Amino acid sequence: MAKMVLLSQYLAINGTDLSDYTRKAELSVEVEDKDVTTYSSLGWKVVLGGLKSGELACEFLQDVATTKIDSIMWPLLGTVVAFEVRADSGAVGVSNPKYTGSVLIKGWNPIEGGIGDQASVGVSFPTSGAVTRATA
Repeated sequence: MAKMVLLSQYLAINGTDLSDYTRKAELSVEVEDKDVTTYSSLGWKVVLGGLKSGELACEFLQDVATTKIDSIMWPLLGTVVAFEVRADSGAVGVSNPKYTGSVLIKGWNPIEGGIGDQASVGVSFPTSGAVTRATA
């Protein structure tokens, strides 16, 4: 079984490579379970898959200087933009698939932390529409 250590993750939001600021990017997707149990199931619950949804959770190192992460993300607040995430910044392939879709930038935390803390931003963005996986 192959093992992997994340050393060079790739994250782009709205076409901008944010890998230099990214400490963590986690993409999760799920499907609602819809109960379709009837008396004929003999007491066993029966479910079908319903609507799909996802979330892109990120942790960035904050930089409020002109052209840096804060000035990139702030104007996107409230908009739906494209994203791409890969486990490695290398070429897309069968051992390094890319996941793409759109997310709603529903929040941004320009100032986060306490005295002596490293300036970072933790945010989660819900996906909007389909998330796709590609190997080419």
